[in-house]
Amino acid sequence: MDRAVKIVLFSVIFLASQINCQEAILRISNGNTERDYCIVHNHSWTPLSETLDAALQYPLVNLTSTVLCNTSGVNPDLVNGKAVMVMRGDCDFSQKARVAQSLNATALLIASNKALTTPTANDSEYAKVHIPLALMRYRDFLEAQQVFGDVMQAKLYAPPNSKIDASIAVMLLIAIVTIALGGYWSGTCERDRLNGVSGGGGESKADSGELFLYSPLKVVFFVALMCGMLVLMYFFYSVLVYVIIVIFCLASASALFSCFDAVLDLVGCGTGSFSIRNHNFSVRSIILAAVCITIAVVWGVYRNEDRWIWILQDLLGVAFCLNFMKTISLSNFKICVILLSLLLLYDVFFVFITPFFTKNGVSIMVQVALGPDASGEKTQGNMVEVPAEPQAPSEKLPVVMRVPRFSAWAQNLCMMQFSILGYGDIIVPGLLVAYCSRFDVWINSRRKVYFVSCCIAYFLGMILTFAVMLLSGMGQPALLYLVPFTLITCAVVAACRGEMRQFWAGTTYEVLDSSREPLLPEGRTDYSVEGEKC
Repeated sequence: MDRAVKIVLFSVIFLASQINCQEAILRISNGNTERDYCIVHNHSWTPLSETLDAALQYPLVNLTSTVLCNTSGVNPDLVNGKAVMVMRGDCDFSQKARVAQSLNATALLIASNKALTTPTANDSEYAKVHIPLALMRYRDFLEAQQVFGDVMQAKLYAPPNSKIDASIAVMLLIAIVTIALGGYWSGTCERDRLNGVSGGGGESKADSGELFLYSPLKVVFFVALMCGMLVLMYFFYSVLVYVIIVIFCLASASALFSCFDAVLDLVGCGTGSFSIRNHNFSVRSIILAAVCITIAVVWGVYRNEDRWIWILQDLLGVAFCLNFMKTISLSNFKICVILLSLLLLYDVFFVFITPFFTKNGVSIMVQVALGPDASGEKTQGNMVEVPAEPQAPSEKLPVVMRVPRFSAWAQNLCMMQFSILGYGDIIVPGLLVAYCSRFDVWINSRRKVYFVSCCIAYFLGMILTFAVMLLSGMGQPALLYLVPFTLITCAVVAACRGEMRQFWAGTTYEVLDSSREPLLPEGRTDYSVEGEKC
């Protein structure tokens, strides 16, 4: 009985997640070659088959020399039993459809040089049209003519779009793996530091470039700086976006180098050093630098190519997040609570509150993340608008992971659709995960209780975030769910283990002292590292 209830519940959820979109697919073939093209129809007015196998195939007749507002100049025998392609303009869609019906056409395709909009008509006209009607880009039809000539067979179908897409699972996997690797890396660096592992020259390799946040005042200043930068980006986006792109290229190339270098150290790959004029050079470092710079430059040049560049952006984004989690260290749980709480308020304010103050009703966070002049498909209710011609690419900030929606076949033909996750939704909880990993090192926790617990809490928070997003049909500020999940979980674990005092105080380093010792005498061996400065 329970199994039957679960099956029924799953079926209801799956069916509820299927939505009928206004984008559809036109399959043109000639027996040897076939291609798919984007079309826009009105599902409520002229619904199409949901699968290619169920769609009827019609010969396609080129009548783009006419707008088909009447039957004059059209040979009925040429149109009878066939799908016709006519030009947009001079009369409304319903009149063209009625004329096509009077000529016994089986489907009407309207070629458009303007943006493709969902075809509509007066309420009284809907019942008079009984044949499929859809709009197509005129440039797509010209391309089809070059490929197929005058002999074309057409099928029109509209596969339903599922809200539950495989891209969500891929995005979840990227986030979890990044969080886990970043936390593990931070803990490993802390262990090496305490053991005094040196990278040469007396300086611990794990210490290089590391920044500690130990003052609540610095945390407040950091969050205020983020607020100011976001507001500046909102008002001066067209200029600052290029500054951010250049900074991202430099920072991500450096981060990718650090990640690859750490992996090669882990597998024991040699450096292959050589010297020129008393200067030592590493062959491995030179090759790695060339590879990382090349990847960053390729992304910078082709950053607006949606079809494949998202792979490089995600690769650079993962490296950037990992390096950030390893480089920025929070000294204790108190700092974690202050930082994550302030960033939660920051996220909620700029997502939910700012739409009440902006002219277009769009939140500052969304406007900055997606770009104020972002071209592409625009939707409002049941209406859709797809550009008829290629648009000049609009610059977008490289601050999100992007994965294309795999099930949105028709939508991707019209304009690539992506699931996105901001870097901040990985980095901010990741700083807490990294602190938990370091705390496990300080107390010699072999099972890494805090690290594992925080990773599980992050995973559950992400699941809740995606669930709310699917149920509400709108994007969510992930920190609204991730921050409570991770903070409360860590606090409960520390309280249950009787280590809340140590976990809250963490490790404090004297700013001007030449030595630093974690102030955690309980449960671990004391280490002393000389010659290191905070």
